[in-house]
Amino acid sequence: MPSGAILMETVWICSAAMARTASTMLALGTPLPAFRLARVNGDKVNGVQVKAGTFASTDFEQKPILLMVLCAHCPFVKHIEPEITRLENDFASQVQFVGLSSNSLITHPQDGPAQLAEQAQRHGWAFPYLLDDQQVLAKSLQAACTPEFYLFSQDSKDSSPTLQYRGQLDSSRPGNNQPLDGSDLRAALNAVLTGTSVSQKQVASVGCNVKWNPGQEPEWFG
Repeated sequence: MPSGAILMETVWICSAAMARTASTMLALGTPLPAFRLARVNGDKVNGVQVKAGTFASTDFEQKPILLMVLCAHCPFVKHIEPEITRLENDFASQVQFVGLSSNSLITHPQDGPAQLAEQAQRHGWAFPYLLDDQQVLAKSLQAACTPEFYLFSQDSKDSSPTLQYRGQLDSSRPGNNQPLDGSDLRAALNAVLTGTSVSQKQVASVGCNVKWNPGQEPEWFG
């Protein structure tokens, strides 16, 4: 079976067996949550050693921050992996990228550390890829689906990073024939980097729902 057909069959299974879920659209202006999580793909950031295989919110430099809620198995994530690579190549010198996988390892061990590390290696991702197995950061972000994107930046050198953009990468979904070009997120990144206002017209991301640990689902789930 051709790879495209396999992906579409997997998308159908995702849509049929799991909720096709949209972002909750966390309020703009929300401060960056504090966190320290295990890193699955190395122990350096921009050539600087980070503490004991972890990465924390205090490890960021004074640059815009892009948090990406990803995982290894979701067909919606697989669909956009090439554009994530292009985004990192285009913006990594100006923006701090961080991947985050929060899916339950109880129900979805296929999103474990080894699988995430292999995914990052396969696509050449150099950004920190973090394992949020207790789902604390996902809940702080009110994450709902994979993939989701959260762009934080500072208003001034001494201010804390706040949320400027959340939602979709672009309008491309598996099988809808829309261009995979990251247009929505790229526009937000360029606005932040040039000091202009990010458009308030932001579209929710859509994908497979975050797989919450059994009995620990947040109020916005379901």
